[in-house]
Amino acid sequence: MSSGPSPETSATPANPAGLPHFALEIAPPDLSPFIAGNTGIPGFTTLDSGRDGPHVTAISLIHGNEIAGAIVLSEILQTGFMPLRGRLTLGFANLAAFARFDAENPVASRFVEEDLNRVWDDFQLFGVRRSAELDRAREIRPLIDTADLLLDMHTMLWPSDPLLLCGAGQRGRDLAFAVGTPGMVVADSGHTSGKRLIDYGRFTEAGEQNATALLVEAGQHWTHNAVAQSRASLAALLRHAEMTDTPAPPAIKPAFAQVVHTVTARTNRFTFIRDFRGGDIIPEAGTVIAHDGDEPITTPEPGLILVMPSLKVSHGHTAVRLARLIG
Repeated sequence: MSSGPSPETSATPANPAGLPHFALEIAPPDLSPFIAGNTGIPGFTTLDSGRDGPHVTAISLIHGNEIAGAIVLSEILQTGFMPLRGRLTLGFANLAAFARFDAENPVASRFVEEDLNRVWDDFQLFGVRRSAELDRAREIRPLIDTADLLLDMHTMLWPSDPLLLCGAGQRGRDLAFAVGTPGMVVADSGHTSGKRLIDYGRFTEAGEQNATALLVEAGQHWTHNAVAQSRASLAALLRHAEMTDTPAPPAIKPAFAQVVHTVTARTNRFTFIRDFRGGDIIPEAGTVIAHDGDEPITTPEPGLILVMPSLKVSHGHTAVRLARLIG
């Protein structure tokens, strides 16, 4: 599996985290015309057809440096698109982090104080703790509570094939297969460090009128390929929701993989044995793929797919997910 060319990297660290330099193929969009929005929530605009139908929500910039999805949403807003039915809400989530985006150090604007994609549980949302991201999540939440179908648009730092993350439930899996692009659907239960937006109760709990969310990892940050995949995934969701009648490309059934083991770094000395790529398959069980300090990390069964390996990871963060290919 391949998602096309990746940004060039060099061995010279460009930031305090010791990450390599990443070349940008794309530039951040001008969001100034869309900051006010029309929902009462800055950065969020609803396009209402006036006809019965679902409320579809597409969100970009949950991480302020993942600009591919924001480019796609700004394109739609510029064209004057109107859905054929229902309501379509387009949102730019972490505007504060995005405002800090610096092409010379693009990794630095992922968030302001904490990851906006780890705060979507009731304990955090209704608690007393505050941060820039928690305040923004609380501001956005009332709109999220009205979404029937949600697409959370992301990209990846390290080389990886694009994929759809559908969470752990059947609703997400069914929606991912209906969207169908990218061609790999991965079911997982998220991160130990906090709930993602797609794990929010509205999209996972029974009795929520089948509200469903997907997360697209459209490819590597700052690449043309990631913009193209973001555009394709959103277009497929809009066709599924019957909001557009644009012709669909030939249907190809996605592959499906179930995460069977999540590797979380226990030390700050986590290192892979080589620069793996997301989508790589490890044929044999018991293969050493990394060391966490002095402890070897091995594959628990044969034929596992590496899902989004993070080649530079710190204590408490997800290093890689290992998934079994099911179909």
